[in-house]
Amino acid sequence: MNLSSPEIQTRYLLLVAGLGGLLYGIDVGIIAGALPYLEASAVQLWKLSSQQLGFVVAAVLLGSVLSSLTAGALAEAWGRKKVMFVSGLLFSVSIPIIALADGYMPLLLGRLLQGVSGGLIGVVVPLYLAESLPAAVRGRGTAIFQLLLTIGLVLAAAIGLLVAHQVEQAAHEAPAALQAVQDAAWRRIFWLSLAPGLLFTAGVLWLAESPRWLLARGRSEDALLALRRTRYAVEADAELTSIQGKQEERAASEGSRLLQRRYVLPFLLACLILACNQATGINSVLAYAVTILDQGGLSGSMGNVGDFALKLVNALMTVVAVVLVDRKGRKFLLMLGSGGIIVSLFAAALLFRGAESGQSDVGGALSQRISDNALMLDAPTLRTLAGSDDYQLDIAYSYGPLTQVRSLRPGDMLHIAPPDSVEGDSVIGAAFRSMHLNPFPDMHAALQAPLQIERAHIGTRPQAVHGWLVLACLLGFIASFAVGPGVCVWLALSELMPTRIRSNGMSIALLVNQFVSTVLAAVFLPVVSLHGYAPMFFFWAGCTVVYFLAATFLLPETRGKTLEEINRHFAYK
Repeated sequence: MNLSSPEIQTRYLLLVAGLGGLLYGIDVGIIAGALPYLEASAVQLWKLSSQQLGFVVAAVLLGSVLSSLTAGALAEAWGRKKVMFVSGLLFSVSIPIIALADGYMPLLLGRLLQGVSGGLIGVVVPLYLAESLPAAVRGRGTAIFQLLLTIGLVLAAAIGLLVAHQVEQAAHEAPAALQAVQDAAWRRIFWLSLAPGLLFTAGVLWLAESPRWLLARGRSEDALLALRRTRYAVEADAELTSIQGKQEERAASEGSRLLQRRYVLPFLLACLILACNQATGINSVLAYAVTILDQGGLSGSMGNVGDFALKLVNALMTVVAVVLVDRKGRKFLLMLGSGGIIVSLFAAALLFRGAESGQSDVGGALSQRISDNALMLDAPTLRTLAGSDDYQLDIAYSYGPLTQVRSLRPGDMLHIAPPDSVEGDSVIGAAFRSMHLNPFPDMHAALQAPLQIERAHIGTRPQAVHGWLVLACLLGFIASFAVGPGVCVWLALSELMPTRIRSNGMSIALLVNQFVSTVLAAVFLPVVSLHGYAPMFFFWAGCTVVYFLAATFLLPETRGKTLEEINRHFAYK
């Protein structure tokens, strides 16, 4: 076997780039399985609020936003290969910071580093694939990135499911040690995700640099060698000539022409596609899958089983997308996928609306029972309040800026007491707040604040069959997303951007993508705690309608075209 043949080199390139997708998937998915146990440690040991937990979940996305601001510039200055190496290194460093965390700030820092790594990967790996792969396999090759991303989600879910069974077993054998077991569980989940980061970081060292980046730096001989690693000599020579001709054409049109439609239209279209991609709610569903299914009626390890099923379907349907993307085209798959998402989200919203409409508002009754700025209700009292032996109380309460959300079942006791300490502020945060620049409130104000019942609804807990129906809707959502937007979004990001602005344009477009995703993830818990799950799903469905219209009427087909041919489409449009 000739290890230097174009076929072998192409497979190695796809393997390493796919590992980048694996890390991106772990970034997004690992928190779903860890969150129930992390929440137990955060609330019981560290006294964190629901907002702070939301920030921990959204920190990966916020880190992606921050790194997206500079990813394009770094890729231009350092090269695609070096930035991929740095992203893998940051991920590998973030794991011990998170797994060894003993409070809010190191946990948030580790998750931010994971996000920075993910943001760099999200820009640079698709950029590298688009610039390095032959046009005939570019769609399938970029889809491999998404396939490994979904496998990362499956891996994260499998780890969460395994640990969930271990925690349930420990809860039966030694209930007194449950808190310690839960604290160890989420740490173990993060430790198990370290190996892919190390493999990706090491694998990047043997990749060739992007030929288009090398040629832009005047290194034509190195660019030709890079092209010949994944193409035969005749094909590499012809493509090098084509790229050089396009660069000479661009050089002749330098100056004020950046505002031409050949640059503006594809840039705006890519930004719209990426914003709509996140407005489907995909990252929130993946991050809060166990919580959503638990609220729908699948409790305990069944929620983790459902989470695993979602991630597995995501991976299987991505395989289907890999097969179809260079046969049916990007436009067809985006229309098919976004249409399926709309149907699935509306169905889930209607299921939650039906369940939530049967709940009673007991916020006023609970407020009247507040005594000494605290509220305590035993299980029999809650049963009497519900008027049923099978009930669920969803309550959101606050002490000033410290908001907590809880869901109680039969046998649980409601015990709300003023906090005696808080964590989460920092010297930097206090300094910015003194200049009125910090948007986050001073959590220490909670120590003197009165107890407020923000929302309290009680009703019959949804049956397991309701939970399975919710899971069916989510499976339809995930399958539709995987076969269309999941794969095509990376192609839209890398293919639509003209060569002259590709790295920086991709960086800005991914910034829009991650900003929308961060906002949705950060507001998910506060919104569902105050308004229920149905409005959130209706909102996502409405955003996906915009996505379907954009894919139908605005997106051109790029299947089988070189990057230079796609550029010319917008030049003469």
